[in-house]
Amino acid sequence: MATTLLLVPLLSLPHGVNAESLSSSHRDWDKPIMLDRSGGFQIGGTIITNPNNTNQTLSCDHGYMEYFLPWEPRQTSLVMWHSSSTQVWQNRWDGGQGYKDMFLRRGYPVFLWDGPRVGRANWGCRPTTYIPQYRDQGNFVAWNFGPSFMNWWPDVQFPTNDPGAWQQATSARYDEFDNYENVLLHAHAAAVAADSGKVGKSIVYLTNSAGGLRAQLTAIRSNTTNIKGIVTYESIGYVFPSGLNITQDARGGFGPIVVPVEEFKKLAKLAAIQFVWGDHRDPTDTYVQQSRLCAALINQYGGNAQVLMLGDDAGLKGSTHIPFADMDNAKVAKLLDKFLERHGLNRFLGKRWRF
Repeated sequence: MATTLLLVPLLSLPHGVNAESLSSSHRDWDKPIMLDRSGGFQIGGTIITNPNNTNQTLSCDHGYMEYFLPWEPRQTSLVMWHSSSTQVWQNRWDGGQGYKDMFLRRGYPVFLWDGPRVGRANWGCRPTTYIPQYRDQGNFVAWNFGPSFMNWWPDVQFPTNDPGAWQQATSARYDEFDNYENVLLHAHAAAVAADSGKVGKSIVYLTNSAGGLRAQLTAIRSNTTNIKGIVTYESIGYVFPSGLNITQDARGGFGPIVVPVEEFKKLAKLAAIQFVWGDHRDPTDTYVQQSRLCAALINQYGGNAQVLMLGDDAGLKGSTHIPFADMDNAKVAKLLDKFLERHGLNRFLGKRWRF
């Protein structure tokens, strides 16, 4: 029996979400979400044995996938892969509708992915030490809210008059492990998930920031044709083929990562790849230039990769580093609609979605 998720009056609202903005965002929510089911599962990882007691083991370094399956599903699953936190896919900056609900309403199966050692998959096989790093000011600039802390871009798509919204945004981050070992660990676990069939036979990764590099490697490591596309918003990190005199970053967390040519060619087998940038990203930015080179190389091997500038190409102004959470995220979503339709990834399945 279908489960209907209906929006009901809240007794209390999260800090940073005011009743006026939530009511306004409701007007965009034109129909209820009809789910067949939702849930989650762990996947990938390994089992290690306690060297001091061989009777004790630990299952660790797995990923965690939360899923929402529409009652009338489309064939393509959207895997929303964070660099910061799955929260950025769940809501707009003001608490309004996020990508998760937008695309569930469109009928797409939605999966929220936490890679190994972060978020809900933080049961790691290696010891770690947490040291507070005082990231609030750095978050503001890194997420392109403005050139310096609390100095907002004049046209920024963020509710700048709501300090609670800023507090929600900066508090949403997970502790990350942006190193070469973790990038490979994430890519391996995600490839296991893709190859398992539990995410479907037609997968498009929606990624942000450092998640883009991990998704590229996932497509390379996958042993099936289940992965059909990648749309990465402001990807920080790219994969390149060997033989181009490109030096791999010894740290590895933000690329570049160099792979054999035959492995790189697997990116050219996807239906499409799109690298998306906001208008407050300088065209001479290292990662923008890397995205253009990566796209050109994918196309050189017969692939279908594109760089989309939200400002110059789509006329969207004030985008942050996380445009799918911006105040105009409905317009950003329409660009994704066109991408999915153009590449034949928007068809309805015509039956219930099964693992």
